Amino acid sequence: MPPFLTHFAQPLMELGFDLIALLFIAALVAGFIDAIAGGGGLITIPLLLSAGIPPAMALGTNKLQACGGSFSAALYFIRKKAVNLQDMWLMILLTFVGACGGAYLVQQIDVNALKIALPFLVMAIGLYFLFSPSIGEEDRRQRLSYPLFACSAAMGIGFYDGLFGPATGSFLTLAFVLLLGFNLTKSIAHAKVLNFTSNIASLLIFTLGGAILWKVGLIMLVGQAIGGTLGAKVALTKGQKLIRRCIVVMSFIMIGKMLQGYF
Repeated sequence: MPPFLTHFAQPLMELGFDLIALLFIAALVAGFIDAIAGGGGLITIPLLLSAGIPPAMALGTNKLQACGGSFSAALYFIRKKAVNLQDMWLMILLTFVGACGGAYLVQQIDVNALKIALPFLVMAIGLYFLFSPSIGEEDRRQRLSYPLFACSAAMGIGFYDGLFGPATGSFLTLAFVLLLGFNLTKSIAHAKVLNFTSNIASLLIFTLGGAILWKVGLIMLVGQAIGGTLGAKVALTKGQKLIRRCIVVMSFIMIGKMLQGYF
């Protein structure tokens, strides 16, 4: 039997109802935050690890549940016509390719160098949005064509998401703002579509490697789907000031969580 079918057939780990309920609620909150600013994995991954799930399986299970939030948020943005998929087809394709490559490579190499550099990259994002209060208020001059953006930013960030993952939504949002000149709300909507693409691509590779606890992940996926829809709705209705504040706050929370591992 293939590894992914073996794991699908496994009974739910001996987790108490309280812990399962906590994982569901955490996934809902993470989906809500992810739809607005990114960084939801900082909530779900530590909880999965604290439940006694091995690190590789925790990462794979996290990708499964994250698909629920990113899909529901992306679908909401598409239904509200905040995203035109026809304009994004090459971005979606190359994000998928990049994420597959990253998810495969992470099983072959040591990614500790990324752990060292990442807090500084996230800090740059937080400081940029903090000290650029007018950024993203309206569409600005486009610096890259869509095909060039797809070949560079979309594929590169997709690769990063498959390889490592934290702050992918923030990186995508900033790329849309700086390189395509999108306003902040539009950037969040397009970032979520690509984030779902990289999540599903990474999930495929983790599935082939058998590194997913399916029943736990599916329970959390439902919570993510609820949270993602709510977060997307808030992002469209409450506007750019809320998004900017959330990005800044989540950036510095992410930095704090990452730096904990160094001390």
